[in-house]
Amino acid sequence: MRKEDKALSDVHTGHRQRLRERFLREGLASFTERETLELLLMYAIPQKDVSPLAAELLVRFGSLSGVLEADRASLLSVAGVGENAATLLSLMPQLMGRYEQSRLGERPALSDPASTVRYARTLFAGAQEERVFLICLDLSGRVLRAALLRRGTLDEVSLYPREVVEQALQAHAHAVILAHNHPGGTPQPSSADIETTRRVVDALGVVGIRALDHVIIGRDTAYSMASGGLIKNGRISGESLRAGSAASLTRQVPGLGWEAESK
Repeated sequence: MRKEDKALSDVHTGHRQRLRERFLREGLASFTERETLELLLMYAIPQKDVSPLAAELLVRFGSLSGVLEADRASLLSVAGVGENAATLLSLMPQLMGRYEQSRLGERPALSDPASTVRYARTLFAGAQEERVFLICLDLSGRVLRAALLRRGTLDEVSLYPREVVEQALQAHAHAVILAHNHPGGTPQPSSADIETTRRVVDALGVVGIRALDHVIIGRDTAYSMASGGLIKNGRISGESLRAGSAASLTRQVPGLGWEAESK
């Protein structure tokens, strides 16, 4: 190794060490987004100055969250990002989702729309396309399992009521909740969302399984069909959806559960 190369390598090594020590001493609170991303990239790209790459990623995707939410192909299109770095960056949102799931417990109780939204958000962490989950509950309202039913929008992918019923019966569910996400838009339900929900709720009713809610998770807000008045007491209501912001429809009402209508 030439003296110039060795000197440059020593500079990078010293910078990496200082960044690690600063994190161990202070945590991430005082780190910029660039420094945070740089610290992360250090563990995927050894023996190289990753500061310019961190800066380039932030320019390309706009923010740290934009980088972590970027799809794998887009990450790999950036010069300097290899398989290891793309995998590590793509892993982070899903890892955070699993962390939140772990905090909620192995079988959390979903007693109202607010607790359902908190749990559902963990299912969609890192998702870049629409997904549909069936959350199966026992008699006490605790999660038995969350089954991934489909990837893709309900407009594009048929969700067959028979399949939903089979999944619920296999889990020995007393009740279920549908959940899907709108990664790039508002959580307001589409006509396809409402029609699909209607067919699924009717099919579940035939076998005596209650559909408590259908929650739609947006980027920053969420919508609950139970809070919105479309689903009442495990049945589809004939009333139109109530007006109001998505955020207000997911508030928790102390002491009230699924049987109560939102005010």
